[in-house]
Amino acid sequence: MYYKGVYHLFYQHNPYAATFGDRIVWAHSVSYDLINWIHLNDALEPSQPSDINSCWSGSATILPGGSPAILYTGIAHNKHQVQNLATPKNLSDPFLIEWIKHPRNPVMTSPGGVEADNFRDPSTGWLGRDGKWRVIVGAQNGDQGKAILSQSDDFVNWTVDPNPFYVSDDTGVVECPDFFPVSVGGTNGVDTSSRNPNVRHVLKIGYLTRSHDYYFVGKYDSDEDSFVPDAKFTGTSLDLRYDYGKFYASKTFFDYPKKRRILWGWVNESDSEQDDIEKGWAGLQAIPRQVWLDKNGKRLVQWPIEEVEKLRDKQVSITGEELVSKSSVQVSGVTASQADVEVLFELPDLESAEWIDPLGIDPQLVCSEEYASERGIIGPFGLSVLASEDKTEQTAVFFRIYKAPNRYIGLMCSDQSRSSLRKDLDKTSYGTFFDIDPEQKTISLRCLIDHSIIESFGEEGRVCMTSRVYPSLAVGQNAHLYVFNNGTRSVAISKLNAWSMKKAEIGHQETINCS
Repeated sequence: MYYKGVYHLFYQHNPYAATFGDRIVWAHSVSYDLINWIHLNDALEPSQPSDINSCWSGSATILPGGSPAILYTGIAHNKHQVQNLATPKNLSDPFLIEWIKHPRNPVMTSPGGVEADNFRDPSTGWLGRDGKWRVIVGAQNGDQGKAILSQSDDFVNWTVDPNPFYVSDDTGVVECPDFFPVSVGGTNGVDTSSRNPNVRHVLKIGYLTRSHDYYFVGKYDSDEDSFVPDAKFTGTSLDLRYDYGKFYASKTFFDYPKKRRILWGWVNESDSEQDDIEKGWAGLQAIPRQVWLDKNGKRLVQWPIEEVEKLRDKQVSITGEELVSKSSVQVSGVTASQADVEVLFELPDLESAEWIDPLGIDPQLVCSEEYASERGIIGPFGLSVLASEDKTEQTAVFFRIYKAPNRYIGLMCSDQSRSSLRKDLDKTSYGTFFDIDPEQKTISLRCLIDHSIIESFGEEGRVCMTSRVYPSLAVGQNAHLYVFNNGTRSVAISKLNAWSMKKAEIGHQETINCS
């Protein structure tokens, strides 16, 4: 959230070990630019019967007058999951270092039709036309996933709606639900309580059984408190996801001063719990992303916030270079282990593309079978990142273009099969299909590379993929960056810009001048 000139990030943390534990707290960091951070003391710790076994996830809401309030899930003394309220002790403190738990906690308990140990992660609140607050909470009943709607006049006394806001069968628990409006025909974000007629709404849910965040664009009737998505959840590759790689438990907030909606996502590890214990930490936050509705109104677009460009350092550029079949070009002159790369590829005539019928095909399996080295017609072409000089170690982020029934489609992949010489890693390759305009002449790719994480944005942010890799050879100065084309048709580098990236500054509370 944003408060008095300061961005606040609260996150789940085990202060005792780099593993999940029984006494999870809300850690707290602050920033002026969402890139450089200062760690503060923990904001919420187990201390009362309604949260004595852990302070689990939740959300902040800015109440009228600008004061923030936190709703969070407590694991109570009986191991039930309940919702609690906390507010700042000192509203004049821009860092909001101290929080007070409400004496009425818990302010919500699980309703009928919801398992008491699967009722968690309250969303940011929004105001209805009737002046009442609404939030949704993730839940489960058997194999059925639910988002439960609750209403309140004062943000303290809550009434649970007996009719779930959202239900899905055979999915298990809904986690970290998020609900927010997006502008039609613009990139600016809007306040969560906006009732502008020129908005659509997005419902985001996470399924623990899949460890993916799915979202639905649709119509919200605020008078009936009903949300009708454009498409139902199918459990197939047709479902929309924020990110087709490692990206879960995400949350958006409205950035008031810059009028944008910002998305945060958690990236978990690809190695073992023992590895986490040895290195002393586990999990990280992706770079914050601005999010808005695509001009077609059917899906979201995501793009790294502009502040990340403050870290750009030395730049190199390539323009107008043809990539013939089975060729590659090394991008020299940047620190390839820590870089920001934007490339625009010029495509050949799409009529030459090979045929595919994507119906019933899992694009992730296609990416697993058709590696970056496999030869197609238009593609694979893309970037080989965190690569050793001889490419025995590399993560390839690439496209292939196909003709499909009555349309053209692209396949975007992140091939992790050769990402590390280590054997004890999750090397799942990620992939998704996306539609391509038949008149399309170019396709873009941006990769943020940071030693062991690659965040990739295809087609100007319409397709996103985050990879968590652990190279053994391509480390530091031994990491290399290549542009390649393994298709039979040539593609051209219309333009490429790459920057070495400086480190973000991470400080601690004692560095704050509290005067």
